[in-house]
Amino acid sequence: MKLVLASSNQGKLQELRELLAGDDIELLAQPDLGVEDADETGSTFVENALIKARHAARITGLPALADDSGICVDALKGAPGLYSARYAGEHGNASRNIDKLLEVLRGTPDDRRTAHFYCVLVLLRHPDDPQPLIVEGQWNGRILHGRHGNGGHGYDPVFFDPRHGQSAAEMEPGLKNRLSHRGQALALLRERLRSALG
Repeated sequence: MKLVLASSNQGKLQELRELLAGDDIELLAQPDLGVEDADETGSTFVENALIKARHAARITGLPALADDSGICVDALKGAPGLYSARYAGEHGNASRNIDKLLEVLRGTPDDRRTAHFYCVLVLLRHPDDPQPLIVEGQWNGRILHGRHGNGGHGYDPVFFDPRHGQSAAEMEPGLKNRLSHRGQALALLRERLRSALG
């Protein structure tokens, strides 16, 4: 079973491949098929995921899986949210995005640093699929005052899971994949994936 991942984010691709391991699904990266990133013009995570999936499915002719996700900080009214990947201005510069987030939250006490990662996954069987499969996941935690750990990607070094006493970047990949917003969403998607693709 072949799916194109509607993203050029290598960290996301690796994470999703790990999560799908053993499911007899080959997840192809859109850049390897000559597909550039779609313009994310939606005003919600769901809209952006649909835009990305439709774009990749239309160009490749394959079923497309799109993820739109971000980190939402309560003290910032949900920011960076949709703009998580380009929070500091340059798309995909995780280090600068983290620097900006830490600066904006400077002096904010722990009890006001609550945040969550949110993920929506959209699966389109073809570009005009009238019934896209849409699932979501949410991972609650808080923002640390500095970076901790070298694993993961994106905001993982500053996202702390109080239940496990670790940042996402300090977690063993298997644990992170079970807890994460993306892992939760993919577990829901996996339940319906085979029947959805026939």
